[in-house]
Amino acid sequence: MSEATERPATGPADAPDADAWAKACAEDLAAEKARRRAQQGPQPGSAAEELRKLADAVAERISAFQGPLGAGAAAGAVQQLISQAKAAVEPVVERNPEVFDHLAAAGSELLAAYRAAVEGQERRWTRGDDWPRGDDGGDGPSGTERIDLD
Repeated sequence: MSEATERPATGPADAPDADAWAKACAEDLAAEKARRRAQQGPQPGSAAEELRKLADAVAERISAFQGPLGAGAAAGAVQQLISQAKAAVEPVVERNPEVFDHLAAAGSELLAAYRAAVEGQERRWTRGDDWPRGDDGGDGPSGTERIDLD
């Protein structure tokens, strides 16, 4: 190597500078991550946790509607239904929390596939290609016959 590109020999005196630089970078990165987390708010939890939050929110809303409606027997029935639903869902969530993550991912994939299919069909409709042309060049779908009902 040439003298211009050679690094100076590192010794024990140079080690603190390298560590200080790495430490400062790590501190800056941690501060930036903390700033972004504070700016964006709390990150969503797992799908199982989100399902629990949804069930609790629905239960709260239904309880809020019970007050104005005022029916005592109906309110008790609704409360019992909510507690039964929670009792049925909670053991499943506890035993298999990762299943809900997989179901959420699968749902996202299905939604993406549906959107792709709909967008493709919409493009064909807007171009006027909504009916495939038959072998004879007619306007209807291939393999069909027009029937006049009059």
